[in-house]
Amino acid sequence: MVGHCQADTDFQDPVIKPLRDLDSETLQATIPDIPLWVKSPDYERIDWMNKFIFDMWPFLDKAICNNIKRATRPIFDQYVGQYGIESIEFGQLTLGALPPTFQGIKVYEMLEKELVIEPVIRWASTSNVTVNAKVHSFKVTVQLEDLHIMLKPRVTLKSLVPSFPCFANLCVSLMEKPRIDFGFKLLGGDVMAIPVLYQYVQDQISKQISILYHWPKVIQIPILDGASGATKKPVGILHVKVIKALNLLKMDFLGKSDPYVKMRLSGERLPWKKTSVKMSNLNPEWNEHFRFIVKDPDTQVLELHMFDWEKVKMHDKLGMQVIPLRLLTPYESKLFTLDLVRSMNPNDPQNKKNRGKLIVELTFDPFREDNMSSDGEGNASVRREADGECSGGVLLVSVENAEDVEGKRHTNPYAEVLFRGERKKTKVIRKTRDPRWSEEFQFMVDEPPVEDKIHIEVKSKRRGLPFRNKESLGHVNINLVDVVNNGRINEKYHLINSRNGMIHVEIKWNTV
Repeated sequence: MVGHCQADTDFQDPVIKPLRDLDSETLQATIPDIPLWVKSPDYERIDWMNKFIFDMWPFLDKAICNNIKRATRPIFDQYVGQYGIESIEFGQLTLGALPPTFQGIKVYEMLEKELVIEPVIRWASTSNVTVNAKVHSFKVTVQLEDLHIMLKPRVTLKSLVPSFPCFANLCVSLMEKPRIDFGFKLLGGDVMAIPVLYQYVQDQISKQISILYHWPKVIQIPILDGASGATKKPVGILHVKVIKALNLLKMDFLGKSDPYVKMRLSGERLPWKKTSVKMSNLNPEWNEHFRFIVKDPDTQVLELHMFDWEKVKMHDKLGMQVIPLRLLTPYESKLFTLDLVRSMNPNDPQNKKNRGKLIVELTFDPFREDNMSSDGEGNASVRREADGECSGGVLLVSVENAEDVEGKRHTNPYAEVLFRGERKKTKVIRKTRDPRWSEEFQFMVDEPPVEDKIHIEVKSKRRGLPFRNKESLGHVNINLVDVVNNGRINEKYHLINSRNGMIHVEIKWNTV
């Protein structure tokens, strides 16, 4: 007991002083250890995160080490039996009692649908990793200990989507060269104690990591795929020509039908497109053209439904069929003669009944790869127009959010987009001055809209009252020539007739 008390007297509590009381030499030596949230006002402290990691670290240590063992087991097994190696296994594997700490974190506000954060991570670990190898009956021990790391990564979560975990990809890059220090023992001797070798190894490790991950190089980790709800971007236009139908079912009392065709692409919530109705005709001819925006030609299908029009009662279904877009070759028209069926259930006995045929022609035109390119001479679509190669395309309008909008009687804002007489609206967000919609609208046009404007107006809508139920909160008119020239714009605009209101809009032009 006496010896124990004597041992305790060998330790003294550290002397803690305010920074202002330190002399210049001590202060200079202390500066590297001062957290970034003290030195840089744009960095924030996240003590709650460090406390969470500290409390969880004993369990995280075991879980991470177990995963390391499982991942390295097949690698070790590949070398057993080669070069005289009889066995390789971990002697000890622990990351130590001290977890990594966040010295500070910086969050960037972006106009893009992404979140960018830059944490500064410091880890002064007491790790101990020992690997035992048996080579020609001789035991070789390699030990890695006391790993110290200082990292400044940039982490980008994009694209932000309305499906958990709410981002499709995780992108990581290093903003500075990492600082790494560790002890390395071979056969009991500390290899890193050799000064020249120590500096060489340090430089090589930092250099190799920088070559792989230093910004602007990025490692991208997919989080969500299309089936999980990630937002897919348009990749082309599907042209559909509904030509004619043959030998349709007789649904009317006089032995005739009044057929029309409804169609849509799978995976879309857009309204169905319809042909005209051909009255009293079992072999109708339409020769009508339709266009659809394609997002995934490998998985999407065109759904075609034939109905018999009725003036009073529900329209009777004559048949249906689907066409997978993967059957199409880009830019090549393909004719399909489809046997109509009652449903896509292969076990439906009603499918054996002859319901007639539908003949359609499909063409898939992918967007040009140079849609997003720009140079000193302008966008490629403008150059093609000057060369007589003018082609149509799709105008994609994303209404992201508005700020500081306020109505005189009510503030339930929604946005209304008007382009060439076609009007589209976002959902209504109730009782807010800062609505966020994040809704995209698509307009198909036959030529680049270089002389057009798009009108976007923020309105407020109140339910229940027949008078004064709508109110304008401001509007903006956007010239589309810059969109065509540059492929896209992503800007915030001041709303006209609004005191401080702003709206964030992204517009893209894709050509085929």
